[in-house]
Amino acid sequence: MKLPIISGMDVIKRLKKIGFIAVRQRGSHVRLEKNIDGKIIKITIPLHYELKKGTLSRIIKDAGLTLKEFERLK
Repeated sequence: MKLPIISGMDVIKRLKKIGFIAVRQRGSHVRLEKNIDGKIIKITIPLHYELKKGTLSRIIKDAGLTLKEFERLK
């Protein structure tokens, strides 16, 4: 499966569906957090129109998702 071309705002919308919440924004970057079994997962999402493939890949990995799971969050 290929990584989609997607904006930072679309990534935030998808991650919010699985329980991530926006805790702060600094400039064009939004910090999302999710508490899983007492461990807090923190992810920073740049609000760009198109995320680079490496950035998107890292966000998906840090969120604990596979590419298929991420695609299903549309």
